Amino acid sequence: MSRRSCSLIQCLLPLPLLFNLLMMSSLLQTSQGDVGTAAQYSPPYLPTACYNDSASQFPSNNMFAAAGDGIWDNGAACGRQYLVRCISAAVADSCIADQVIQVKIVDYALELTNNAPSASGTTIVLSETAFGAIANNSAAPTSINLEFQQV
Repeated sequence: MSRRSCSLIQCLLPLPLLFNLLMMSSLLQTSQGDVGTAAQYSPPYLPTACYNDSASQFPSNNMFAAAGDGIWDNGAACGRQYLVRCISAAVADSCIADQVIQVKIVDYALELTNNAPSASGTTIVLSETAFGAIANNSAAPTSINLEFQQV
């Protein structure tokens, strides 16, 4: 029996398939999290669905949020931390480029509808401070598209 030799690449993958895989991988963009929408809400922030009237629930930097139905998980979202960044908005130049913040879930968005009319149907509703950290307030967007990831 004679053995036919081949190069490592030829043995593993035919050239056209290898070329197609390389092209596809260069075109694909990897995402670090999920995509959703965000709105903002204003004080008063108490009481909350997670911690009632306890002011100690809020991080000292005021980076907190209320969870929408998609991440609420029957209250299991309370205390979870998320990295969020603005990726787009209806108003041009609303997002602060490459700005990522960490927020703590302290409330349920559906309980905020009187305080934040734009909160209905959003993934997450950010405190004024958190929203202002990733979206340009001068553009005054009512909601933004964001990328988020639980940490």
